[in-house]
Amino acid sequence: MKSIIRDLTEIIGPSSYEELVADAIEKMIKKNKNLEIKRDVMGNLIARKRGGGKKIMIAAHMDEIGFMVKHIDKNGFLRFAVVGGIFNHNIIENHVKFTSGVEGVIGVESKTFNWKDIPSADKMFIDIGAKSKAEAEKLVSIGSLAGMKATFVDMGKRISTKTLDDRVGCAMLVKLALSEIKSNNDVYFVFTTQEEVGLRGAKTSAFGISPDFAVAIDVTDTGDTPESHVMEVSLGKGPAIKVMDSGMVVRKPVIDFMKETAEKNKIPYQLEILTAGSTDAMVMQTNKDGVLAGVISVPTRYIHSQAETCDMDDVENGVKLLKAMIETDLSKKGF
Repeated sequence: MKSIIRDLTEIIGPSSYEELVADAIEKMIKKNKNLEIKRDVMGNLIARKRGGGKKIMIAAHMDEIGFMVKHIDKNGFLRFAVVGGIFNHNIIENHVKFTSGVEGVIGVESKTFNWKDIPSADKMFIDIGAKSKAEAEKLVSIGSLAGMKATFVDMGKRISTKTLDDRVGCAMLVKLALSEIKSNNDVYFVFTTQEEVGLRGAKTSAFGISPDFAVAIDVTDTGDTPESHVMEVSLGKGPAIKVMDSGMVVRKPVIDFMKETAEKNKIPYQLEILTAGSTDAMVMQTNKDGVLAGVISVPTRYIHSQAETCDMDDVENGVKLLKAMIETDLSKKGF
């Protein structure tokens, strides 16, 4: 599992440029000859395990936050627009990598820099080593996309790198798609696009699939670091079952089903209430006339940074929980 996560996090794939991520995932899941694989207009990668039972949609998003070149000055420095939810304190003097392979570092106007007042993105720039506008234009152009450069750190049970949000969810979905699932349910493994800019891929794919039950796999914040905000989620205590976030309240039958499945299979779990942010489940829940939808979250520290950190036990137990849910006869649950 670590190797899958490492491979996927090293790929640069900001929102709207997920093709390289999708290519890598498709190559992995093609090993399962029982899957029907396709891509839709939005670039979502959809793998179906056909069955005669209820339609289950499990989604993880492929895209990451990033930076888009909007201006190149006379000295070759790049001004950029942010793609997705950038936290400015996380990006100063960090390395970035463009989809073309060009690399650089984010600098900040020194006269405006003050750690007590973190500058906005319009006070920052990307330095790709160019000495002039002409030299820079040989490497990038207006609209070129970059993401944070990956530095994978293996700490044993825990790993740290960029884009665990949500390549760790994609890796979990890959493992599920390659596993032997004993279920008559009609299962759709959906690797979605443009989550970071408005849950767009999940919205269109849910409309096309029209599932009876849906689950998003994503990361969530933790409350286990020194002087952190109050939150009952910690690394290593199990995957988190979402109760509520800023975009959705999960219906009680879904929460109960997830909890009962975890307890029946002796899988540790936590309950998650996230006061800021949401997931693909927000739009899956409100698809057409409504869908029973929930979220399995991987507790992750330092979200939207180059050093997102999670615990592999939470990842593995999240896969076990999802598999047990897929193998449940949902018709007996009234879904």
